[in-house]
Amino acid sequence: MKSKPNDERAYARTINAWCMYDWANSAFATTILAAVLPVYYSQVAGATLPSEARATAYWSAGISLSLFIAAIISPILGTISDLVRGKKRFLAIFVGLGIVGTGLLVLVSTGDWLLASILFLVGRLGFTAANVFYDALLPHVAREEDRDRVSTRGYAMGYLGGGLLLAINVVMIQVLPGTWGPRLSFLSVAIWWAVFSIPIFTRVAEPPAATIALERGENVVAASFRRLWETLKDIRQYRELFKYLLAFLIYNDGIGTIISVSAIYGAELGFGSIELILALLLVQFAGIPFSLIFGRLPSRGARNRPFYLAFILFNLVCLPITGIVGARLLPGEVTGAPLPAYAAVDGAVGEGVYAADGAVFVSSGQWEMTTIDAETLRLDADAVYAVSGEAGARYDLAFNGQKVEVTYSTGPDRGIWAVEMDGQPLLDEDSGEPLTVDGYNATVRYGVRRSFQAAEPGQHVLSLVNTGQRAPASQGSLLALAKVEVLPPIRRSNLAVVIGMVLAVQVVGAVFAYLLGRPLFSGIVEKLDTRRSIILALVVYAAISIWGYFLNSVIEFWFLAWMVALVQGGSQALSRSLYASMSPAAKSGEFFGLYGVMEKFSAILGPLLFAAAAAAFDSSRPAVLSLIVLFFAGIFLLTRVDVDEGRRVARQEDAKLLGKKASA
Repeated sequence: MKSKPNDERAYARTINAWCMYDWANSAFATTILAAVLPVYYSQVAGATLPSEARATAYWSAGISLSLFIAAIISPILGTISDLVRGKKRFLAIFVGLGIVGTGLLVLVSTGDWLLASILFLVGRLGFTAANVFYDALLPHVAREEDRDRVSTRGYAMGYLGGGLLLAINVVMIQVLPGTWGPRLSFLSVAIWWAVFSIPIFTRVAEPPAATIALERGENVVAASFRRLWETLKDIRQYRELFKYLLAFLIYNDGIGTIISVSAIYGAELGFGSIELILALLLVQFAGIPFSLIFGRLPSRGARNRPFYLAFILFNLVCLPITGIVGARLLPGEVTGAPLPAYAAVDGAVGEGVYAADGAVFVSSGQWEMTTIDAETLRLDADAVYAVSGEAGARYDLAFNGQKVEVTYSTGPDRGIWAVEMDGQPLLDEDSGEPLTVDGYNATVRYGVRRSFQAAEPGQHVLSLVNTGQRAPASQGSLLALAKVEVLPPIRRSNLAVVIGMVLAVQVVGAVFAYLLGRPLFSGIVEKLDTRRSIILALVVYAAISIWGYFLNSVIEFWFLAWMVALVQGGSQALSRSLYASMSPAAKSGEFFGLYGVMEKFSAILGPLLFAAAAAAFDSSRPAVLSLIVLFFAGIFLLTRVDVDEGRRVARQEDAKLLGKKASA
């Protein structure tokens, strides 16, 4: 039930309580979905699986299964919640389910991939299904003229809450020993989610149920199926709404794909993990003000709309220009641009991939050079492994470079090997202890990679030396090598300079918008409604996909991340509020269930398009560029949606179901 118009204080408290849930559940999105659990699942929970690829496949299967279940039950439960006045009840059930599944992840240890998969499935199902009922409360919580602002405020709160806990979790992972950092991070998400969900249950009233007559002998579940079927059959009545849903399905596909592949794409280009994590945090925190700015663009009563529009358009033009020019004019050590490749010199190999039999072996015993068949090796049939199990045996690689990646296999008969650089033990940067390679694993796992880095680039010798030691459960002390790769020069960047340049662009943009926003953009901003504001965000996304094809430096990646922050929260928040305005409030559970289905299916087309382009061109660059098709198609379909007609139909349906007089 909405707050009375004259009770502004109660209305504000209700809005704050609704927005606080975004703060609560976004911790799951950042720590569990994006940053910590995927890596923990692959490296710890899935450590006993045959390969990292198998762990990734099981992780992806869990995501797909949870989304499929949520897509099936969301519209059904949403319709039931409309009929029995149960939106908050279902929200509580799925919030509780998500919190329990997430909190129990603290029990997951090495090899517990099945337990991790089950708990993640439970947590993800609770998170996804709860969002249906949370979104369905929006048209009941916020007045129609406030929905854009309230929806974007919720996203801004989510960015802040999720970003803060992720930052805390990163510190926990760095400070706490062993696996306790990530495990306690999972528990912290459950506690955060539970505590900050309290306001929505205590301060937001349960909306009224729709008035619908049950047929003779019909229960509420059967009635929900009947009403959902009638809605789907009567699609012509909601023609504009379903046209919008189709546009949303397509353009949200592109948005979701950019979010999901950005870190992988950055890693493929050779950017460091710290730079990628910090870029993720940048998007989280920079998205807060930009979400609020986008929420103000369609608001007729907002005073500074010309300033906001001018500021966004300035960023759209000047971020790419500054990033591209900076990458070409500033030194590569500052911008993170590629440095010249290492060449072979004086018997030391240069940048490239080398089979294990291409190096020099010195042994007190004897090395065995073997070719293992593809079925056993699960690699190419021509792969040559160097195998040694005698104490004192060593593998030496003379190289010109700084960082070398070794590919080997682990198994129950593998032992412990010391690592030397230029004849001296290579020390761990954190502990200062000599590095070792422990090849023991309960099951054989191929294609394991580990990299070793010299202090400075130049000519070095990497050595792996058999210590003769073995893990307690190991049956031997073998080390099996497949190949070594001298990696390209490490990208170097000065993040202080990069961040300073980004902030300088924002300062100049603010001055530009303050001086010229009103005289240049007052007329244009009056034509901006919610739909056109979404189209503006999609234009920015199209520019992102074009720039993503060309970028090849850390400075460009950070400027591009800022562009994503510019539109990510605003585009999704305005999409939610536009849908709410065209949906009957009496059927908000049902229609937001359908909205949730579209969100789930929008996680399919974009990744498939990306994967197909990447496979066809053997590069992610054309795949990033291919996403522009989704944004242009979404823009085209949005221009065909009659929003006023969609809102008129929604008000007419509310008048019938809730007994209200429909507005003109």
